[in-house]
Amino acid sequence: MPVPFRLRFLVSLMTVFAGLMLNPAGARAEAGEAQTVWRLLDYVAVDYGGAVSNGRVTSSAEYAEMTEFSATIRSGIAALPAKAERARLIVEAEGLQTAIASKAAPDIVAQKARSLASDLLAAYPVPLAPAKAPDPARGAALYAEHCASCHGANGDGHGPQAAGLDPPPIAFTDTERARKRSLFALYQVIDQGLDGTAMQSFADMPSQDRWALATYVGSLAFKDAAAGERFWKSDLALRQRIPDLQTLATMTPENLGRTIDQDKADAAMGYLRANPQALNVATPASLTVAREKLRQSLAAYREGDRQAAKRLALSAYLDGFEPVEPILAARDATLMARIEGAMGEYRAAIRRGVTAEELAGKEAVLESLFADVEAVLSPDAASDASTFIGALTILLREGLEALLIVVAMIAFLRKADRPEVVPYVHGGWIAALVAGGATWAVATYAIGISGASRELTEGFGSLFAAVVLVSVGIWMHGKSQAESWQRYIDKVLGKALSRSSAWFLFGLAFLVVYREAFETILFFAALAAQGRGSVIAAGTAAAIAFLAAIAWAMLRYSRSLPIGKFFTYSSALIAVLAVVLAGKGTAALQEAGLIDITPVAYVPRLSMLGIFPALQPLLLQLLTVVSLWIGFWYNGRKNVVRSAVE
Repeated sequence: MPVPFRLRFLVSLMTVFAGLMLNPAGARAEAGEAQTVWRLLDYVAVDYGGAVSNGRVTSSAEYAEMTEFSATIRSGIAALPAKAERARLIVEAEGLQTAIASKAAPDIVAQKARSLASDLLAAYPVPLAPAKAPDPARGAALYAEHCASCHGANGDGHGPQAAGLDPPPIAFTDTERARKRSLFALYQVIDQGLDGTAMQSFADMPSQDRWALATYVGSLAFKDAAAGERFWKSDLALRQRIPDLQTLATMTPENLGRTIDQDKADAAMGYLRANPQALNVATPASLTVAREKLRQSLAAYREGDRQAAKRLALSAYLDGFEPVEPILAARDATLMARIEGAMGEYRAAIRRGVTAEELAGKEAVLESLFADVEAVLSPDAASDASTFIGALTILLREGLEALLIVVAMIAFLRKADRPEVVPYVHGGWIAALVAGGATWAVATYAIGISGASRELTEGFGSLFAAVVLVSVGIWMHGKSQAESWQRYIDKVLGKALSRSSAWFLFGLAFLVVYREAFETILFFAALAAQGRGSVIAAGTAAAIAFLAAIAWAMLRYSRSLPIGKFFTYSSALIAVLAVVLAGKGTAALQEAGLIDITPVAYVPRLSMLGIFPALQPLLLQLLTVVSLWIGFWYNGRKNVVRSAVE
């Protein structure tokens, strides 16, 4: 088996994957600086009204603090890493300084501070929401342990240690103040503390605990949870305004009150803060993004800008629909496949130059499918049975391909009497699981990995694995004759496999498992966000049992197979997997927008088999089949010639 070039190429590809996790410490440092500035802006927006009224200073101490904070904001922004947006942010910060120096009205200062805070986060993104719904009971316990002594058992600011504190502890039950504070703002104060006050930093507390505490204290001013629950469950428009945890974490009750009745906003926000699990946390504002991008795409197409229309349509998929794929695949894989196909057809229609009316029809179809997604992903649609089946099918679907390849490699090494190389294969798939988990963690908590990056990783990884499997399948088929195998034994395997060959097997095991591991972890993260941890564990255990049984059967029966049949069956299995990966890899690159989509009618979408109703993946699969056929034919001719000579 030729190795050096493959090994070098595989090492290069693994280096590319490692690049997805570059410099998380630098990203966290930048995020921390931006968060500090954001916290000060939020503080100014909320508290400036206590310093100035009707153009006059009402509290000298508060006004001095506002002046100091505005200067710190300006210098903090200037110290952020250089970006094109930074100059504009500095100008906005100077405008805020000027407004405070001129004793502008509180509404004006608050608007400038909020606007600058929004622009800051757009230029220097930071995590704005917890990874999963905070636990209200955990938040209450943390409050009792760390906060009640100063802020009071019920949050009124009159705890036993409050006397003599200057300034006094915040009263979380103050409705007017609570309406102005987002959960993200509360989280920032808990994370970093508040200079000049007795409020210390709780940065050593786990992030999820800080979110639980922020969510709990943010609910203390709003008590009408029953009314909030009624509003939430009966008002579709309200649910659309707060589609996910990020919106809940960044929206203030006051801002929501500008679009609906303030009392209703207070009740709804109080209910959601006390019951964040009521949100469908698996759909990060993404369906709203998908709808808006498609509307913009259609508008651009009507104006004759086909390039913008195509770019926006791709964004609708990658930034809008792709984030909900994991949980939708678990709930309704058929609906997910229909939407993927419809979005591909929409982009293909743009490329073909169809009429605007025809494109509008395709957009309307997608809108109706998105409505189906909302119904499928609604909290009431989840059940123990659907969660169990989702966990079971996800792990079986994503793990089967990798398992078959890895087990075939192990069976081959045992058949070749080379058990000393088996640990390299085991090391490869174990390292892939670790790398998949690390990539998910970095993508979630540090630098973020876009939908396009995930699709490109899967696409190129699949195509590279397909190329390797074609060569391995042809090689195995060539050894299916007992005489060929014996010659190979005498010539090559009489010696120990070289170190480079062993590392090649490590790399192949790593590659085929890594491409499945990352996506599988994303799927399970989406399921876990819905709760039902014990049901997920049961589904996972069942899937692992099925996969273990398949692995045992393959290894058990491969030992008793004659060597010729072993290689015949193994080469056929690997050939099928190569064709499957060729189709999947091409489809992933199409979803990332790297390859155009040419729909093909009457071809079913069987993603498990790598079959997609598009010309490009079908052509590459045909090329793979032809390559395998030529290789198998050549092997047969070579064996016939050798037999005739001998």
